[in-house]
Amino acid sequence: MEKKQITDREDIMLLINSFYDKVKGDDVIGHIFNEIARVNWETHLPVMYDFWEQLLLNSTNYGRNAMAPHFALNQRVPLEPVHFDRWLLLFEGTVTELFTGERADLAISRARSIRDIMQFKMQQINHPKL
Repeated sequence: MEKKQITDREDIMLLINSFYDKVKGDDVIGHIFNEIARVNWETHLPVMYDFWEQLLLNSTNYGRNAMAPHFALNQRVPLEPVHFDRWLLLFEGTVTELFTGERADLAISRARSIRDIMQFKMQQINHPKL
């Protein structure tokens, strides 16, 4: 498959669907999505399309608090650096497998920032004395 630029919502959908296909079967984080969070993919995926479309294409479709669901999930299973690192590895791998260009680079940069912020916040909660 030839790599292409991220230019529209269809590209975002391809990225997100491909990424979560990997997540669902992953041996490190798959169980968090499938068994603990019990993600309803029909409702979750469109939210993720909106989120990433806002980050990469400057849409205004996403109007939620991205951290709130993760704080709630963290109460059920501590989210640790290994989980965030795997999430990022899968995301970066999906981006580089499918896309090239400035927005692909931006997607990776934004994902790294998301990983860093979420990991920091969860570490503060899970290991306050570190």
